[in-house]
Amino acid sequence: MTHAPLLTSTLDEETARAEIYGLLAALYYAAPSAELLGNLTLAVTEAPAPGAVLESSWSDLVAAARATSLTQIGTEYDDLFGGMGKPEVYLFGSHYLSGFLNEKPLAALRTDIAALGLARDEGMSETEDHVAYLCEVMRYLIAGDDVAVANLTRQREFFAQHLQPWLPEMCNAIVRHPKAQFYGALAAFTRVFVDVESQGFDMLT
Repeated sequence: MTHAPLLTSTLDEETARAEIYGLLAALYYAAPSAELLGNLTLAVTEAPAPGAVLESSWSDLVAAARATSLTQIGTEYDDLFGGMGKPEVYLFGSHYLSGFLNEKPLAALRTDIAALGLARDEGMSETEDHVAYLCEVMRYLIAGDDVAVANLTRQREFFAQHLQPWLPEMCNAIVRHPKAQFYGALAAFTRVFVDVESQGFDMLT
């Protein structure tokens, strides 16, 4: 899982979108490294993409990073998403779409990913419906060089099919959890970002 460069307020909109997806992928895939957390604590607190709608939740995320140690965030990640057996909060789309893991939504996702010419990294232990994997796919569809795949139509289709139907529910589950501090702020930011993406794609129809 690649870490996105740190967000700045001077990026063009498409680059900023790609970087947000990359940052979400990194933070949901694992607790941040010391380098990533250090960069996040130094981030500007202006909106990371044009429009003030993201600014408040982004500022809250940066503030949470500054107020929480690397060890605390690692423990929080394990408490929320790790451990043996059932996690406190699932990060897999199939759970929210069907109530079970490794069900029909995952099979449909794999078909669509293959149609995009993409394949799962064998070094990744999680299934493709993990939120981090899906965010990486979105980042590719925004920033990839193959315009036949990396275009707004593919972005809208993939987002509408594989992220929009369940990601807000995941974010709500994290925000409501009493142990969620840093990840509560991340989920709140994610929820606002999903709303922005949804509205933007709706304007294309």
